[in-house]
Amino acid sequence: MVESEDSSITGETSGGRLKLVWDGTARTEHAPKQFEGVTQPRESIRAMKEVAKYAHCFVCGDRNDHGLKARFFFDGEKAFTEIKAAEAFEGYSGIYHGGILATLLDEVMIKSILAGSVFAVTAELSVRYLAPVSVGDELIFTGWITRRKRRVYLAEGEARGRDGTLYATASGKYIEAKADLKQRLKASVE
Repeated sequence: MVESEDSSITGETSGGRLKLVWDGTARTEHAPKQFEGVTQPRESIRAMKEVAKYAHCFVCGDRNDHGLKARFFFDGEKAFTEIKAAEAFEGYSGIYHGGILATLLDEVMIKSILAGSVFAVTAELSVRYLAPVSVGDELIFTGWITRRKRRVYLAEGEARGRDGTLYATASGKYIEAKADLKQRLKASVE
C-alpha cells in the first residue's frame, strides 16, 4: 500500500488494483435442518480467541434460527470463520448466493476491528466475485485491518475454498461508533 499526498491509498490486492480516497463455520449444535452438515471450524482456528457476538445477529448469532451461526476467531492480526455453503442460501440452483458471501466478508472484516474492542459500523463495502461457490463448498473467510485514521478503519477480506480457490475479495470502510451508538452496540454483544 502506498499513501499519496491527495489522502488516497493505492495498492494491490488479490483481486486487482485498489485505490481508496479518504473523506475526512456455523454451529451444528441446535441448528435448524438447513444447517445440517455445516462444519465446525478446524482446530487451528478454534484455538484462537473467539470474537464477541450478538446472539440474534443474522451472521454470528447462535440464537437466530434463520441465520448463518458463523463463529469468528482472531489470531492477533486477522479474523477468520469457516462455513459450508448451505442449500438454504443458494441464489440459483446449486450456487451459493453472492449476497451471503458479501455479508460474510463484511462481518469478517468488522470482526477484525471488534477483536480490538472497537465498536464500528460499515460505511462502505466493495466485493469482487471471482468464481461461483457451489452449495456444499467449504469456505474460509479472512479479514484484516489495512489502515486506521482517527475513527475510520479500512479493512480487506477474502473468501477461499479449503483447496485454496479464491472465490471473492472485499474492501470496506468502517466508522468507530460515537458514544451513544457505542453503548447500544456494546450492550448487544456477549
